[in-house]
Amino acid sequence: MGAVNANHAGQGLLRFITCGSVDDGKSTLLGRLLYDAGMVPDDQLAALARDSRRLHADAGDALDFALLTDGLDAEREQGITIDVAYRYFHTARRSFIVADCPGHEQYTRNMATGASNAELAVVLVDARKGLLPQTRRHTYICSLLGIRQVVLAVNKMDLVDCDERVYREIAEAYRALAQTLGIAKVDCLPVIAPGGDNVGTRSTRLSWYQGPTLLELLDAADATPARAADFRMPVQWVNRPDQSFRGYAGTICGGRVAKGDEVVVQPGVQRARIARIVIADGDLDSAGEGQAVTLCLDRELDASRGDVIADALRPAPVADQFACHVVWLGDSALLPNRTYWLKIGTRTVNARVMSIKHKVDVNTQARLAARHLSLNEVGYCTVGLDEAIAFEPYATNHTLGGFILIDRQTNATVACGMLDFALKRSANVHWQHVDVDRAVRGASLGQRPLCLWFTGLSGAGKSTIANLVEKRLHALGHHTYLLDGDNVRHGINKDLGFTPEDRVENIRRIGEVAHLMVDAGLIVLVSAISPYRSERRSVRELFDEGEFVEVFVDTPLAECEQRDPKGLYRKARAGEIRNFTGIDAPYEAPEAPEVHLHTAGERAERLAEQLTEQLLERIAAPVDDGDYAV
Repeated sequence: MGAVNANHAGQGLLRFITCGSVDDGKSTLLGRLLYDAGMVPDDQLAALARDSRRLHADAGDALDFALLTDGLDAEREQGITIDVAYRYFHTARRSFIVADCPGHEQYTRNMATGASNAELAVVLVDARKGLLPQTRRHTYICSLLGIRQVVLAVNKMDLVDCDERVYREIAEAYRALAQTLGIAKVDCLPVIAPGGDNVGTRSTRLSWYQGPTLLELLDAADATPARAADFRMPVQWVNRPDQSFRGYAGTICGGRVAKGDEVVVQPGVQRARIARIVIADGDLDSAGEGQAVTLCLDRELDASRGDVIADALRPAPVADQFACHVVWLGDSALLPNRTYWLKIGTRTVNARVMSIKHKVDVNTQARLAARHLSLNEVGYCTVGLDEAIAFEPYATNHTLGGFILIDRQTNATVACGMLDFALKRSANVHWQHVDVDRAVRGASLGQRPLCLWFTGLSGAGKSTIANLVEKRLHALGHHTYLLDGDNVRHGINKDLGFTPEDRVENIRRIGEVAHLMVDAGLIVLVSAISPYRSERRSVRELFDEGEFVEVFVDTPLAECEQRDPKGLYRKARAGEIRNFTGIDAPYEAPEAPEVHLHTAGERAERLAEQLTEQLLERIAAPVDDGDYAV
């Protein structure tokens, strides 16, 4: 069967997804849809017939349309969809890009990826099973990602004797669900996917249904995305082909802009007027949402990638703390107060999830208490950034309201999120300028402020060496303070245990206290296991260049266990202590510490003396970039 040769641009491109529970027939429906749209070439149709006979010898000449979309061998063997399969097709009226999304709960992140760019969802329900938890989960995620129109296809009607009552009950229940989730438009129809009933042609077996076919519903669907009213354009790059031209290139994600309009570069307050709107074919008088342009301003401003050029009369809000929904995609759990990269629009900033207000049972939409988020879980969280950004709520502008979180060690995308609103404290709390800073305080104490961070396994000798170094520095007249991990847990961290979440918060608090002490001009020595590289890196970033020295006290686990000064390893091996670093909790050794102390066969006094000698030059003089090794 050849492809339809007709003008198919009349209604514009429609992006949609198919989703539903396992074995509801999503891939079969999509394959049949491609077949009925005339999008299966003759050679592919012949191959489909051969594969169908080989895999289903007892089915005669019946075609297995799922084979058109289930591209992975594992999918064919298991009869399920694992990956998101994208397909392009068209009819005489319009073009389509469809994402066939997996049904299993463990592939929720794949489904969220497919839904993020869709304008419509085709949700399948097995007529024998009705609405299942997976159906509710997928509908919730569609709602969360901004899909506001759904086609409910009640499939396998032949297996319930084409009973109209069964169909009506399922359709009514689904409409009620969609209404509670804010989905404005729901079209329902009964289908029998393998036979094409109500897919591309009307069904004689389901004659009681007089509505449009699935293909007709897709042809008529509204593909016009919700438009943001006010002009917004994230700057992708500064275009300077020569000294005579300077423009800011990007894609407009909201509103319109015209020559002469006054704009503001955010998150700052610099204003200018549009002098030119440049595209590849020349200049425009105006441009709107979705167009890629280069904007030239009537005066030079300090604007770069990540900034947002916005309407000066109605600028975007600016904040650094938000409430948002987060869909967790990472294999390792989301831990509050761990630092990630947050990418929103064209801007990337440091971010941490400050708290998880609740997680959502995506099957029932119930709110549950949570201290972390695991793979495929959805949470409502507060997020803090290290700098303010221009943004819009996701419901208003997907580009300036949708973000991803990136693991800073692996560069893997571990979450997608949707901003809801800025926290009021973000706008009400400001940095207060002070004239006496750390340099002045340090000078009055006759030293350069410094944080010396000792990390290593329990029993490695961190506290012993840190104590000896402090005694030597104090004897030389320096002003110091030792923050020992165990001592801090008797006070400011008394409320924390030893779960991964509490370990992250423990180090965050110690780091903030150390930062304040360095700001006071002191030399601060911190002795803490601090098992995670991510948290040690986050603490390092609190300090200016040269103010943080990571000291890795490197002692083999066997020797630490042999020393066991507090009897903790013995208790951990006996199962009396859980989440003990080195036994049933990981220790991530530093990859490039400034100081690497190998303690095997060395006396603590000698190591402390050598370290003190090396520190004296750093404390008294400007810091260079050299590493130290003892």
